Amino acid sequence: MTSPNELRHLIAGQWLVGAGDMVTSVNPARPHVVVAEGHSATVADVCHAVAAAGEASASWARKPIHQRGAVLLAAADVVERNATSWGLELATEEGKTTAEGIGEVQRAAQILRYYGNEGDRQAGEIFASPRAGEQILVTRKPIGVVAVITPFNFPIAIPAWKIAPALVYGNTVVWKPATTVPLLAMRLAEALTEAGLPPGVLNLVIGDSPIGAALADHPDIAAISFTGSTTVGRGIAAAATARGVPVQAEMGGKNAAIVLDDADIDLALDQVILGAFRSAGQKCTATSRLILTERIADRFLTELVTRVKALTVGDPTEDATQLGPVITGAAQRNIYRGLGTAMNHGVEVLTGGQPYFKGLLAQGFFVAPTIMELTGPADIWSEELFGPVLAVKRATDADQAFTLANDSEFGLSAAVFTQDLTHTLAAIEHIDVGVLHINSESAGADPHVPFGGAKKSGLGPKEQGGAAREFFTHTTTVYLRGGQA
Repeated sequence: MTSPNELRHLIAGQWLVGAGDMVTSVNPARPHVVVAEGHSATVADVCHAVAAAGEASASWARKPIHQRGAVLLAAADVVERNATSWGLELATEEGKTTAEGIGEVQRAAQILRYYGNEGDRQAGEIFASPRAGEQILVTRKPIGVVAVITPFNFPIAIPAWKIAPALVYGNTVVWKPATTVPLLAMRLAEALTEAGLPPGVLNLVIGDSPIGAALADHPDIAAISFTGSTTVGRGIAAAATARGVPVQAEMGGKNAAIVLDDADIDLALDQVILGAFRSAGQKCTATSRLILTERIADRFLTELVTRVKALTVGDPTEDATQLGPVITGAAQRNIYRGLGTAMNHGVEVLTGGQPYFKGLLAQGFFVAPTIMELTGPADIWSEELFGPVLAVKRATDADQAFTLANDSEFGLSAAVFTQDLTHTLAAIEHIDVGVLHINSESAGADPHVPFGGAKKSGLGPKEQGGAAREFFTHTTTVYLRGGQA
């Protein structure tokens, strides 16, 4: 990119320049390079966007679901056609590798296609009536204008898995993405606009927390779907609940991978590294805790450290890079501050833990992939750092390992590596998470199955699959009876 992209907002079908504070998105690997910049939206823009969504709501809801789905299918074609160029932009703007960026853009297309075909699936239910000559139908209707607030770490996939079901079920949307990734937000909005989405059905307003607050507090917002930090999510949920507005919130995670004595060690090593260090650990489902049973712990850690030391850290747009930077300098400082606290608690640093001091890695927002072993209490076991950091504890057996996995206020995902059916069944029964992987990394989600966390990792209905319909629609129970025969 030779010059920054101009930041614009989509309101009532028009691409507009904002009048708020300046927003600047930089390349986290080369912070002197500006990827996109422009003025943020204002509270007045939020009001304009919500009004536009309200005006478009009735006509969009009246369209047959197959017609709404056709727009998503056309948008999927646009997204897929641009996967390579947009994936490179994603890597430049967000910091994950180009291969991951392209993969994420392709996943967004897959999500759009999944919901684009929703018209071919079950639309309601019929129940028997205790009265002669009557049937009971349960139909579904859209809930209205939906606020969508999304994070930086999946700048096109997470918005797609919120916006696509909202639209196909007949809702209109006002969307606030993270200000660190406005370019990919504009790309998704451009794809939907090019696909023929009517004006006002999707509105994009870019800005910091005051814009999110104005959107979440607006009296004409019927529901809020949020992904982000636990603190912000709880604040939004509290405010929305006070107004009687439903919230779907996916928040923090402190996800454990458990490797038991009988595990396929090579498989577990590969998957733990992917779960902990891919996307620089900036996934809500990333593996941030590792629990090893005693008999295999030394062998596993020796090989794990060797492999992690060999990871290529660098510019994510270069093919050889395996781990890029974190999103901002503030995130980088927070992670190293957490590592410093952990060291003061007496943890053993097996690799990483120190900043880079020269070259590109010192100039960008890079964090060395870090593994720390704990023998006692430490904040790093419970607090989410959201970076390439793995905390390790040992367990005497599977039961203690599962207890350690549950030792968290969060319950988003976990991974268990074992070839023992009894241990697998015990893990399914006892580990309290929303997503459980057996012999695969803790990260990952598919559009046709529910996604979301237990405990303090989530609020409200799950996302994706049939679960999305539970949030983005409400039921009408119809007692259907004819006249006298």
